[in-house]
Amino acid sequence: MNLSLHFTLEEMLASQTATRLSIDEQFSPPDSIRENLKALCESVLEPIRAGVDSPIHISSGYRCERDNNAIGGAKTSQHTKGQAADISTANKTVEELYLLIKNSDIDFDQLIQEFDRWVHVSYTAVGVNRKECLRAIKVNGVTKYIPDNA
Repeated sequence: MNLSLHFTLEEMLASQTATRLSIDEQFSPPDSIRENLKALCESVLEPIRAGVDSPIHISSGYRCERDNNAIGGAKTSQHTKGQAADISTANKTVEELYLLIKNSDIDFDQLIQEFDRWVHVSYTAVGVNRKECLRAIKVNGVTKYIPDNA
């Protein structure tokens, strides 16, 4: 099922962890989650794809609560609401992708350059998106989120 021109529900629900642990609810989210995923795809991921002129790889989209807990995700993660995706693309480095989104007119809630491995981007269709930019780094084995207002 397509959520937008280039993104499907299946790729936004994909989870090796949920498959391995038989977390079946990961693959049949409620309508409210589907609506949030559709808004994320249409309002954020499609404009990003147009800006990089290349397919976007989704390494993590929606995560049901059990899947999120299994991978050690934050309890307040927007992934659990269908409002976030971790992305990369073949023709841009993670830093280039992060800066492209940060410096664009794309309306996002949170943008995190995570460990030079992927970009986390979130969007909420209700209320005002914060346009919060962060960089995730490890300090003595602990993840720290550094504001990136420059």
